[in-house]
Amino acid sequence: MAREDFVCAHRLRVRWAEVDMQKIVFNGHYLTYIDTAIAEYWREIDLPYPHGYVERYGSDVFLRKATVEYLGSARYDDELTVYCRVAKLGRSSMTFQFEIHRQDGASPLVTAELVYVTADPQMKAAPLPEEVREKVRRYERTAPQS
Repeated sequence: MAREDFVCAHRLRVRWAEVDMQKIVFNGHYLTYIDTAIAEYWREIDLPYPHGYVERYGSDVFLRKATVEYLGSARYDDELTVYCRVAKLGRSSMTFQFEIHRQDGASPLVTAELVYVTADPQMKAAPLPEEVREKVRRYERTAPQS
């Protein structure tokens, strides 16, 4: 995707504890970076998690699938930007897309797709609230697929 298609952009700096013996970011930390960007996304659409979502709708979102492609490596003290967008809204799901770039790099270091599903307190599938759909549609520059 073009970076212009992403509205949410979360910046961070690689910390020493995130670098492995190869002197690159250990692969699992990229999912932490993505999780931090999702939290920022919820804040930006005025549904800070968990209070803005769970308490408001009586349901929660759970990760169902994560696909990560490693295209390059970040190193200690690199400044990174995690770009985040909702690409698809299903009946009870939201598909997020991500790109992680070094501040000075045009090509992504990592691309990822995460699918979250909505469930009620009994862990049964629940429809994605219409208000959530509207907030996402208003926020995104490129309309999510339905």
